[in-house]
Amino acid sequence: MSKHIAVVLTDSFEDIEYTDPAKAFKEQGHSLTTIEKVKGKTVTGKQGEARVEIDASIDEVDSSQFDALFIPGGFSPDQLRADERYIHFAKEFMEDQKPVFAICHGPQLLISAEALNNRDVTGYQSIMIDLKNAGANVHDKEVVVCGNQLVTSRKPDDLPAFTRESLKLLS
Repeated sequence: MSKHIAVVLTDSFEDIEYTDPAKAFKEQGHSLTTIEKVKGKTVTGKQGEARVEIDASIDEVDSSQFDALFIPGGFSPDQLRADERYIHFAKEFMEDQKPVFAICHGPQLLISAEALNNRDVTGYQSIMIDLKNAGANVHDKEVVVCGNQLVTSRKPDDLPAFTRESLKLLS
């Protein structure tokens, strides 16, 4: 059964951390809605390789419309977490026990949502201490699956494991 996945991202996301999982999700029949501040805006990855047109404004969406949340890494999550609307949006997915997929710096949004206490997670090396300080159980592994909800990975090299485990939760 296909799922509807919310994707929160803005400029300077890590190109491949969006494009590879997004392609795999779509190939498995899932639909994605990209969300940023401005509907119709085109955001660009930090490598300049990926350009993504935004499907919806954060003001137009509600977590109840989606089955899962995908947070690509790069500098995007750090920018998004400066806006309370994204923090609230991410927190709702965690509270409602819906699948959340966060890679690299993606967990920064979940730190700000105060949603990682006692959760098993991983993330990019530079945010490991932040994850620990947020109360998470931090693991330096290519992919960490917490319960039947949260999938996290460290970096682009971990994409095959990240995508595989994310797809398992969607099935």
